[in-house]
Amino acid sequence: MPGIDDMVCFSLYSASRAMTAAYRRVLAPYSLTYPQYLVLVALWTSGTQSVSDLGTRLALESGTLSPLLRRLESRGVVSRIRRRDDERVVDIALTDKGAALRSEMREVPGRIAACMGMDIGSARALLTSLHSLTASVQASNEAHAS
Repeated sequence: MPGIDDMVCFSLYSASRAMTAAYRRVLAPYSLTYPQYLVLVALWTSGTQSVSDLGTRLALESGTLSPLLRRLESRGVVSRIRRRDDERVVDIALTDKGAALRSEMREVPGRIAACMGMDIGSARALLTSLHSLTASVQASNEAHAS
């Protein structure tokens, strides 16, 4: 049995906690949580999306996503719109205020990159490795679920 410092799962857990803490500090002036920021990034980069698509994209359960979206809507940064052709589907769109936040928050990625202490090449290599790891573990989970 490997020691805790030799376990990939523990290193990922520790890195995730450290990144979340860094985001908490960097996002504090905007009164946003890390999951709220992820929703905004998804909308800034991909435009209006259904609640279901956002949940899938961000790996968030509806019990987590729905209250988060309500809080963003109460702040006036997103709007929830029922589709006319299927009222069961709710789309999430940026308001003008939400779209304007993108330029206000343009320094966030750079501040987070500085926290990571990596050059762009190392960060891209890590991202590629993490995407591969995620895909492999998800495939294994799906194979064992059936």
